[in-house]
Amino acid sequence: MIGQLNHVAIAVPDLKAASAVYRTTLGAEVSAPKDMPEHGVTTVFVALDNTKIELLAPLGPDSPIQSFLTRNPSGGIHHLCYEVEDILAARDRLLAGGARVLGGGEPKTGAHGKPVLFLHPKDFCGTLIELEQA
Repeated sequence: MIGQLNHVAIAVPDLKAASAVYRTTLGAEVSAPKDMPEHGVTTVFVALDNTKIELLAPLGPDSPIQSFLTRNPSGGIHHLCYEVEDILAARDRLLAGGARVLGGGEPKTGAHGKPVLFLHPKDFCGTLIELEQA
């Protein structure tokens, strides 16, 4: 059902500093920041040959990333994103198998302008999973 790895998301307390580490220290191509108010985050993407790294920072006081950063002040891996051919079919299959889809189960528009869903980490080896329509 899952396709290729789309990105690895890393929550960071300072997006400007984290972007500089990837751009300057690691020599990577880093996008401009993009506010995603519907998700409560600001994102940048680090382009790699085989995938992307998404750097996430809180946007506003109710950001879901803030609770992660409270537990992990230096930041850390937040989620993995896999592509799926049909997000609704994937959702239905997962629900039928007993997996929990977060946020009411309806896709939202993600950072790439495509439908996304998040899956409960307790159902996937302690890892928050994002599915993105390919």
